[in-house]
Amino acid sequence: MNLFFKGFGFVFTILFVWAAALQYNDPDPYFWYSGYGIAAFASMAFAIHKLTFAVAILLMVAYLIGGIISWPASYEGVAIGQGDIKNIEEGREALGLFFCAVVFFSYASRLRYVKGLKRG
Repeated sequence: MNLFFKGFGFVFTILFVWAAALQYNDPDPYFWYSGYGIAAFASMAFAIHKLTFAVAILLMVAYLIGGIISWPASYEGVAIGQGDIKNIEEGREALGLFFCAVVFFSYASRLRYVKGLKRG
C-alpha cells in the first residue's frame, strides 16, 4: 500500500504542475502559479516521505478557506457560454482550491494513519 501512496503523491505532483501551467492566460496567473506550485511541491514531499501531518493540515485548511472565499456569488457551472464569465471563472477557481483541500486531506489522513500504525 505504501507504493500506492508514493505513486499517488507523484501523480498529484504532475497534475498540480500541469494545473499551474494552464494558468498562463489567467488574469492573475502568478497567484495560481504559486498556489498550484505549493501543492505540487508538497505532493512531491508527500511522495518522498518528507511532508508532515501539520503541514498537510495547514495546506488543507488554507485551500479550503481559499475555496470558500473565492466561491462566486452565483454559481453558474464551469462551462463557458452558459452564464456570466466572472461567475464561471470564480467557480472554477474555487473548485480547484477545494480539490487541493481534498488531496491534502487524503495526505493528512494517510500521515496520521501511518503514524498510528508505528505507535501500535
